Amino acid sequence: MKRLILLLTVLFPLLILPHRSHAQAEELEQLALDIEKLAQMKNILQEMYKGYKILTDGFNTIKSLAEGNFNIHSAYLTGLLQVSPAVKQYVRVADIISAQASIVTEYKSALKTFRDAHTFSASELTYLSQVYTNLFDRSLDNLDELAIVLTDDRIRASDAERLSAIDHIYNDMADKLAFLRSFNSKTAILASQRQRELQQNLLLQRLIGQ
Repeated sequence: MKRLILLLTVLFPLLILPHRSHAQAEELEQLALDIEKLAQMKNILQEMYKGYKILTDGFNTIKSLAEGNFNIHSAYLTGLLQVSPAVKQYVRVADIISAQASIVTEYKSALKTFRDAHTFSASELTYLSQVYTNLFDRSLDNLDELAIVLTDDRIRASDAERLSAIDHIYNDMADKLAFLRSFNSKTAILASQRQRELQQNLLLQRLIGQ
């Protein structure tokens, strides 16, 4: 019995040694992962600090302008709020208004034509109306943008910046008008095809009836 106890006393540490070694290996592996995460966190904090420093420096610059240096340029900045005659008389202003008027006239005429043709279902006519309404609303947004550019004390911008903004509004309005005309053309072709099919069906029915 004493020999058995002695044997177990000797063998027991040997039996648990592999498990203890495995556990220690896992602990070391976890420790390495924790160290790596800490290093990553340190890098993130450093980047955040850099961003904070940039924002702080920018704020201090703006504050300095507001407290002192801004007064030096106040006359110039106030002048940027005024719209010059050259901007108000820019040819694209009239072009934008003309394009918006064409959108209204052409979509109303097309919608009436498609309704009178009786080749589209009620749901299809609703869809057409929604397309036109959306296009019209967006063209009004362009006019609102134009009004802001041409109104004193609304935005601070130089003549060059205002002219550039007007060009952008014109291009956007021109794109809308081009889309409308393409959409109307394709819809008119579809209406014409359906009209021919309807006439052919009526003719066929007459022939069969004879």
